[in-house]
Amino acid sequence: MWREIEPEARHQIGVDGYKVVAYSFGSGPETILCLNGGPGLPCDYLRDAHSCLIDKGYCVVAFDQLGTGASDRPTSPELWTIGRYVEETETVRKTLGLGKVHMLGHSWGGWLAIDYALAYPQNLQTLILEDTVADMPHLITELERLRAALGPETVAMMQKHEAQGSYDHPEYLAAITILNYRHVCRLPEWPAPVRRSLNDWNLGPYATMQGPNEFHYIGNLKDWSRILDLPRINVPTLITTGEHDELTPACALKMKLAISNAELRVFANASHMPFYENPGDYYPVLIDFLSRHRRN
Repeated sequence: MWREIEPEARHQIGVDGYKVVAYSFGSGPETILCLNGGPGLPCDYLRDAHSCLIDKGYCVVAFDQLGTGASDRPTSPELWTIGRYVEETETVRKTLGLGKVHMLGHSWGGWLAIDYALAYPQNLQTLILEDTVADMPHLITELERLRAALGPETVAMMQKHEAQGSYDHPEYLAAITILNYRHVCRLPEWPAPVRRSLNDWNLGPYATMQGPNEFHYIGNLKDWSRILDLPRINVPTLITTGEHDELTPACALKMKLAISNAELRVFANASHMPFYENPGDYYPVLIDFLSRHRRN
């Protein structure tokens, strides 16, 4: 089960002339490299949910992606591309001498993990895609379905504000808040690591790559899709999602059908963060997958 653990080491890594900060836990022979969501979020919420895997003999590494947390925060929009973040991830892996890793990508970190797996397949032992998608146009249709559950008048109101760009209007924010509690985290009080990450959100990368919120994609990733490339991924792959996830089970199934060596688990009573919402089901699935794919 998750708990907050102080990192055993903090590393400063040079990336594109900037400083990126990574955190490592444990000293096991195999490494789980965590790629957190956002974009623009510090890694606190994901690293604190997975640093406990040191109890199973793994080394766990997470890092604040450029623009987030303790890493440098440049403001040039041209830096906020998935391709540059792939190369950043490879720089972190090489600099820390991690060798082959179990790559765990959550949400936006899953999109990043997919592109990394396609670019550097030789560096992966397994791939774990959590609450993520491989086809943004498909996701956008799924988000429209989730929004529709608010009712036609609310949807019309949201569309009006999106057309006007008035994303900070109270009635629009109220609708987004309801969607967040339905499809991002269904707990009445969000865990402290989640709140820490959200309170330090850099909206520069987020707005550039995704958009103004979790339910309106207009950034440079809106047309991103790797479904046709997924058959090239051959490492053992675990796909997980919550039954109420904003990145829906239908999106997860589409990935599973495209990756030959993939298994899919849907967690009940959870949305976008099963590791906090339903840890009793989540951790046994993750630990079992990892244990079946340890190096001999």
